[in-house]
Amino acid sequence: MNPSMKLKLSALLLAALLLLGGCAERPEVSSRAEEASSAAVSSDSDAPSSAAAESAVSADSSGSGSSAGETSSAGSVSTSTSVSVPAGALPESPRVEDSYFDDAVFIGDSVSLKLNLYVTKSRQNNSTLLGKAQFLTAGSMGSGNALQDVSDDSIHPLYNGQKMSLADAVAASGAKKVYIMLGMNDLAVYGVDGAAANMETLLKGILEKTPDAQIFVQTATPLVKAKNIETNKLNNANMRLYNEKLAEVCAANGWYLVDVCSAVQDSEGNLTLSYCSDPDDMGIHFTDEGCDVWINYLYTHTPQ
Repeated sequence: MNPSMKLKLSALLLAALLLLGGCAERPEVSSRAEEASSAAVSSDSDAPSSAAAESAVSADSSGSGSSAGETSSAGSVSTSTSVSVPAGALPESPRVEDSYFDDAVFIGDSVSLKLNLYVTKSRQNNSTLLGKAQFLTAGSMGSGNALQDVSDDSIHPLYNGQKMSLADAVAASGAKKVYIMLGMNDLAVYGVDGAAANMETLLKGILEKTPDAQIFVQTATPLVKAKNIETNKLNNANMRLYNEKLAEVCAANGWYLVDVCSAVQDSEGNLTLSYCSDPDDMGIHFTDEGCDVWINYLYTHTPQ
């Protein structure tokens, strides 16, 4: 074989080896991409997000939403441990008019009962505060006992003087926006998973009788630092886990998550002391100042 032919054969062999080497590397690149995508999905409930609830649904099903850990060009994944804003929470938005809340109803326990009393009092001077929003609140109410049958001894709110289930009360109110905050009275009884499951069941029951209602799940608010006892089931660590579960429930059902907790907590995740009316007692109820912050958050976090 002449030298020219030998050179051509050597070049062809070298090109073939390079081609085979390149093909061998491709599965590794694909594997890294798949691992990054998987990590992004698994960290979705732990990373903050500015996506609306419906965006969270899309991100959850595709594994590529902005609420998950973001993959860099090198294939690495951000593992932020911040949990102050659960994934899928409504982002800040232009302030809405009072009339936005005309067809809203607020459901809650004694924490929301304080909001109810504050709004009722404030409407004496500002009749349009939160529009014509109605309230269905009762002390000690939780999603668990709200699912029980209505009786003389049951914990259900009154609507027009009559005790009824939340599903019936919402239907009777004619509301089309349902804002709900429950969980404070559920965690010690049902735990994080059970409390979140009860909330989901309760809301689906409401939608059976008011199918065109929009659901706004408000995150449970924290306790003041002095009352945050880590050995008790009702503490801010479990409250955070519960709110993350609520984010998953909202994402799965296409409901809106309103992260009121982030607006009223301090830098350590406790209820801001000046927002608490009973720091030396239960450490969970709000002052007028706290209610103002809560209301302002509602006005500036709506679907766009």
